[in-house]
Amino acid sequence: MAATAATTGYLKLATSAQTTPATATSTMRAVDRKVSPLTDSFGRHHTYLRISLTERCNLRCDYCMPAEGVPLQPKSHLLSNEELIRLARIFVEQGVRKIRLTGGEPTIRRDIVDIVAEMKALPQLEHIGITTNGLVLTRLLPSLQRAGLDSLNISLDSLRKERFERITRRKGWERVIAGIDLAIQLGYRPKVNCVLMRNFNEDEICDFVEFTRDRPVDVRFIEYMPFSGNKWQTERLISYKETLEVIRKRFSDFEALPNGPNDTSKAYAVPGFQGQVGFITSMTEHFCGTCNRLRLTADGNIKVCLFGNKEFSLRDAMRNKDISEEDLVDLIGAAVQRKKRQHAVPVDLIHHSSIHHLVQQNHYQNHHYHHQIRRNCSQLSHVNAQGKAQMVDVAEKPISTRIAQAEAYVVVGEQLTQLIAANQLAKGDVLTIAQLAGIMGAKLTSQLIPLCHNIAISSVKVEAKLLEREQCVHLKSTVRCRGQTGVEMEALTAVSVAALTVYDMCKAVSHDICISQVRLLSKSGGKRDYHRNDRHHSK
Repeated sequence: MAATAATTGYLKLATSAQTTPATATSTMRAVDRKVSPLTDSFGRHHTYLRISLTERCNLRCDYCMPAEGVPLQPKSHLLSNEELIRLARIFVEQGVRKIRLTGGEPTIRRDIVDIVAEMKALPQLEHIGITTNGLVLTRLLPSLQRAGLDSLNISLDSLRKERFERITRRKGWERVIAGIDLAIQLGYRPKVNCVLMRNFNEDEICDFVEFTRDRPVDVRFIEYMPFSGNKWQTERLISYKETLEVIRKRFSDFEALPNGPNDTSKAYAVPGFQGQVGFITSMTEHFCGTCNRLRLTADGNIKVCLFGNKEFSLRDAMRNKDISEEDLVDLIGAAVQRKKRQHAVPVDLIHHSSIHHLVQQNHYQNHHYHHQIRRNCSQLSHVNAQGKAQMVDVAEKPISTRIAQAEAYVVVGEQLTQLIAANQLAKGDVLTIAQLAGIMGAKLTSQLIPLCHNIAISSVKVEAKLLEREQCVHLKSTVRCRGQTGVEMEALTAVSVAALTVYDMCKAVSHDICISQVRLLSKSGGKRDYHRNDRHHSK
């Protein structure tokens, strides 16, 4: 039986509040963290960011995409240059020290040199690199070096011209080799990335090792990764150990070299050769335990794992005028906290079981409720003696710290429970986006509920927990302010908007979704405190 709390998301944001300069740092920061937002729940600190500059590529490598290419998004969906630099700066300020620009093919961008220069100028950024197919390096590399480019990875899957053209479906092998040699002449030690594929280039393994004899390059054999774009051709995978055996039959003194703590490549070399060889074993011997990498897609989605489904859109949050930079940091931190211990595993088949819904809608059958209703409208604080709506005057009320908590449940059923747990829904991370929506909703309460006061909220905390056994999402909000009126409406709005967001994220799969038990749990700090004593929410 699955555990009750299988998947948990957490966000705590500070919103605009009245604070003194002395308390601004602690109160106005987005999250009161003991650790960096780039440190995940397993203690891995992420200092390396890979940024995709474009979806476009001038090659059509058969293991990467179909011959006809892939559908491209409208330009407006992609990050602008200003958005790229802003997000890079935010990541660097939070602890990223190395950025690698990727694609598609990043050199397709006409402003690639300017992007490198602007990122290199970011304080605290120690290293900027690029991953390229090398087709235009002879033209661009001198300018990139002047702009501050520190390193480059060049993709090359064959040292034979005809084979190169067959796999890439394009010409240009000579230009790639010339680009590698130019990089060496300019003082770089380029990494040459080679994807090994059975029945294609496994007979060139030793040729690539020989390539390191007179060139100071780092040839890195990458294990073939099956995915939908290459039709899951698992039979093409050649393992690291198999490759090692092939090399040692010809180079018996091929020896292992020391590796850094966050290296993805297992380093080897032939004594006396100028270069070295590495193995990236992402399929057969994962390196998840020391992974320090994050990825930003061209359309602004943060990915915490290459194998995982996209998390959520930093682009959309950044283009929302109600989202502050501190909020963006919290979104990044929330995504990092959702990173799994190891590779995410795709869900190919949703299994059905005989477990029925265990959460029933509560009808709140309070026998005394109707007896407490009075027809005298003047007893309702928002209605005057004539029955007209009015806003309560709180000018004479004392200032105090007000706290309110509320909760809601969204019953989603078996299929959606499994999809949410595996983060396999097309719209992205349900729990994290629901949290963000709840926070935004709390901040906008006075604009949604006509007679609510516009309160200077000091903090909003929204928790979203997937209860797999009950096949539902539990939402809980905690809102705090220091003022003259309470924040129970803000707390209730937070869980209501979060619940509606869960529905919106899931409706493409099923409309059989039930939002229930939207209720206040407690309020304190005013004349009449309230604490619900019949709670059934998850602790």
